Amino acid sequence: MTTTAAASPAGTASSVRRVSARVGRIAESATLAVDAKAKAMAAAGRAVIGFGAGEPDFPTPQHIVEAAIEAARNPRFHHYTPTAGLPELRAGVAEKTRRDSGLQVPPAQVMITNGGKQAVYQACAAVLDPGDEVLLPAPYWTTYPECIRLADGTPVEIGTDERTGYLASVEALDAARTARTKALLFCSPSNPSGAVYPPAQVEAIGRWAVEHGIWVITDEIYEHLVYGNARHVSMPVVVPELADTCLVLNGVAKTYAMTGWRVGWMIGPADIVSAAINMQSHVTSNVNNVAQMAALAAVRGDLSAVAEMRIAFDRRRKIAVAMLREIDGVSCPEPEGSFYVYPSVQGLLGRAVRGRTPTSSVELAELILDEVGVALVPGEAFGTPGYLRLSYAVGEDNLIEGITRLQGLLR
Repeated sequence: MTTTAAASPAGTASSVRRVSARVGRIAESATLAVDAKAKAMAAAGRAVIGFGAGEPDFPTPQHIVEAAIEAARNPRFHHYTPTAGLPELRAGVAEKTRRDSGLQVPPAQVMITNGGKQAVYQACAAVLDPGDEVLLPAPYWTTYPECIRLADGTPVEIGTDERTGYLASVEALDAARTARTKALLFCSPSNPSGAVYPPAQVEAIGRWAVEHGIWVITDEIYEHLVYGNARHVSMPVVVPELADTCLVLNGVAKTYAMTGWRVGWMIGPADIVSAAINMQSHVTSNVNNVAQMAALAAVRGDLSAVAEMRIAFDRRRKIAVAMLREIDGVSCPEPEGSFYVYPSVQGLLGRAVRGRTPTSSVELAELILDEVGVALVPGEAFGTPGYLRLSYAVGEDNLIEGITRLQGLLR
């Protein structure tokens, strides 16, 4: 006997939205999606080279791993610990921050988070109310606008391109400012462009923010990955009067090759940090204790590991730029920081490639992955269509092989 389900009356459970509007409008992380597709193709037997994920290809330094092993044996770390982070790690982060950037804060103004992404979200949640606008220079890390939206804020994109060195000027920021502007989300060195703001420009932006009462959320996760004459400076250090309306985000992921350990932090005014701690107490409670002790070994140690990585990244940076510039239709500025190149591929769009004619960087990235097994992230993910992001945090042989494939396909 066959039965047919009756239509559900309006207003019943089956007719109600299943996924909330807030979560339903959030896009998947494009960088992780590209990385997952590349790994799936590799598992199926394709010789794929992945330039998608932004993580060092170096192992975590051994002394950090040993600290984690020792912590795992200690019963103290088998139980709940303070939501804000282990006291010794909060103190260690405060000291590391003073040592590396010159920003002096007490441990009470440090909150340990489950990686940098949680720090970004909780910073937005702690200062934004519904309808508040956040100035966001583009290209931007794909997670930034989603965190702003999750906190009921509105991202306001400030366009930049290779002609401006991917740097947003004070004039451009001010032109986008409205009565609803609450914050600026700032990142230098930048993901995805590798741009590093000169100290004078960082200071000018900080003084503009103070003048107009605008909060600054500054992501300093790539602080130690700068090359040539570029220099990272922390905005509240060069503009001390900004300190009461500034949140500094950082973590161990990039500096110490610890992306999988998931330890980040937020530094800010005491009232904001206290509110964010209250929120974290209901969302995640404490960060993994073993990972926190590994992070403590990292921040208490010297910077020799990142110095070695930086030498390798600098060499790869130059190789990547030189090889990409050999492709007709590609314009590739030389990045000054992080471990990405962000070439414009607008000269390739509309050009036939193996029977296909990509008209967007999304289509071009798909074509490249399908045809030659090279995974790149399209600029649409970062708010600037017509570009591709390539991470050179890969082995040098893979870097050369991957770009050689691009040259063969696109010439």
